[in-house]
This record gives sequence, C-alpha cells and structure tokens, in this order.
Amino acid sequence: MKLGVSLPVFTGDPARPLAVASRARELGIDGVFAPDHLFPPVFYPPSGPDRPALEVFSVLSAVAAREPDLHVGTLVTRVSLRAPGILAKQAAALDAMSHGRAILGIGTGDRASAEEHERFGFPYPPASDRIAALEETAQALRALFGERTWPGGKHVPAMRGPLLPPGEPAIWVGGLSDAVLAVAARVADAWNGWGLDAEAFSARASTLHELAGGRAVSPTWAGIALVGEDRADLDRLLGERADRGLPLEGVWSGTADEWARFTDELREAGASWCVVLPAGPPDRLDVIAAATPR
Repeated sequence: MKLGVSLPVFTGDPARPLAVASRARELGIDGVFAPDHLFPPVFYPPSGPDRPALEVFSVLSAVAAREPDLHVGTLVTRVSLRAPGILAKQAAALDAMSHGRAILGIGTGDRASAEEHERFGFPYPPASDRIAALEETAQALRALFGERTWPGGKHVPAMRGPLLPPGEPAIWVGGLSDAVLAVAARVADAWNGWGLDAEAFSARASTLHELAGGRAVSPTWAGIALVGEDRADLDRLLGERADRGLPLEGVWSGTADEWARFTDELREAGASWCVVLPAGPPDRLDVIAAATPR
C-alpha cells in the first residue's frame, strides 16, 4: 500500500504546499494529492468565498517539476467544473510532466461545494445527471488518453484529439454512494473512499470487487487524520483543536500505534493507497509517515 499526503492548498501562499511536497519526498512518501476547489468548502474550516484556494493543476505541475519522484494527483476534481477536453489536456500534460506518475481523481461534487458553482456561474445539475456525466467523462478521458476518438454521449460531446504531448494518467473515481461505486467498478482504475472507518471501507471494497466482475479496479482510502505520538500527545492536540473551535466530525483521531493498526486494516481490505490530510501542527506528517507500515 502506497502512502500519499493531501497538500494544504487552502492558502494564498504557494510555498506551503511546495514545502509539504518536499518534506513528503524526504520522508519517502509515495505521492501528493490536492482537492479542486475555487474556495474552501464547509468541510475544510475556515471556509467560504472570502478564503483563498490555490488552483490544483498549477500546484501539482509545480510539484512535478520540483519533485520528479513523487506521484501527483487530484483528489478530486469535479467533472462539472472543467470541460472534458480541457480536463483531458491538463491531466495528460501533468502525466507528461511527472514522467507517467499522474493520477486523475474525478467526482461529482455534492451540496457542500454547490456554492462554488453558483458564485462562478457553473451549472449544478441534479445528482443523477452528475453521476451520468462522471461515467461519460471517464470513458471519454480513457479514449483520448489511448489516442482514440470519443464518439460522444448524452453529457460529453464527441472529441477526436489528439492530446500532444500524450499522457495516460490513472483514473480514480471518488465518492461514497452506491451509484458512484458502480461507476468506479465499470470505468475507473481505482475507487477512493473518503473518511470511511476500516469496517465501512472493507465493506465498500468488497462491493467494488463484486460490481467489477473480475475487472481490475483498486480501492483506495483518503481522509483527514489527527495523530498523536502517544495518548498524552493526542490529548494535547485534541485540546488545542477544541480551543480553536474546530470540529472533529469526519476526522480520524488516535495515537501513532492506533494509526498503524488502522492502516494495516486498510491494507488487509485491499487498499492500494492511503492518502492522508494531516491535521494539527506541521510535524504530524513526520509522525504519520513513521507510523504507517509500508
């Protein structure tokens, strides 16, 4: 199982994610990822349109140029934010820049990110249409990455390319619904389950393999984690978080030993990647890297 880190892109300072990527490489972490948002959504407090967010492909391209040994990926970019042809070009270019180490995580978005669509004039279709567009986008990307023509569908128009320079990043589909899991099983290289506990992840991974019917598709995990070196250190971190008024909902928390057991359970469930957004002070990335069996 590979270890990845989600970069801090909700900032106006590009030096921050670049420094984390550099430290990740020093620690032997396998790759870096970043979400695609126009401003921080509610589940990344402090949030809202008055807060900055760096553009994901710009950040990942800079990382690819500076840290050529790292995998670089989106986790995720919503298919409703970028025209499929532009998304294909950006992803192929990132793959070329990273020497074949790019990962394109795509998703549908949800009501938590709907305000970004409204403020910047992007349509926000019903969930059923977004899921159908997700599947067609993955199929169209696969065709263009393979230097084939996409004949067109209901949601993604015909495209014939070519993409030059060429690229063929892995395609991940992220999301927790049954419908999105089924899309991943049909068309993706991997599925990503954000924030699941080990039991729920294992159950979803089993369902993924059943739906795939023998087709190769990997389960991957991602989420926010607050990891203490021991119980006293964890209690200190939890107290600091409470003092700042930051919620724990959706955040995995535990000691380094507990994190090691959790990631072992992910591996046993078939996870090919564990991608973590470290909560707490900057040294938490070091603690997580040391505690993660690889």
